[in-house]
Amino acid sequence: MRVVGLRLDAGQKVPEHRNAIPVALIVTGGHLHFDDGSNQGEVAAGEMLLINPGERHTYRADVETSAYLVFAGLPGVRSRTWSLRKR
Repeated sequence: MRVVGLRLDAGQKVPEHRNAIPVALIVTGGHLHFDDGSNQGEVAAGEMLLINPGERHTYRADVETSAYLVFAGLPGVRSRTWSLRKR
């Protein structure tokens, strides 16, 4: 497993790319807009986006945003938003 910190300034965008292994993107501050070609949405602080290996995706920040990218073997997960908040 590898964990990488990510900080984007307002207006900054990560170009479309894909990863060889599954990635969990955990937003810790601000919010990110994501697009995987078939789904678009927003991930806010306290939420997580799971990205399947080989899936093309991009994300951008409209406000200053911070997140962690967790690269780990999580076979069979689908790309969708999860909430880390208590219900």
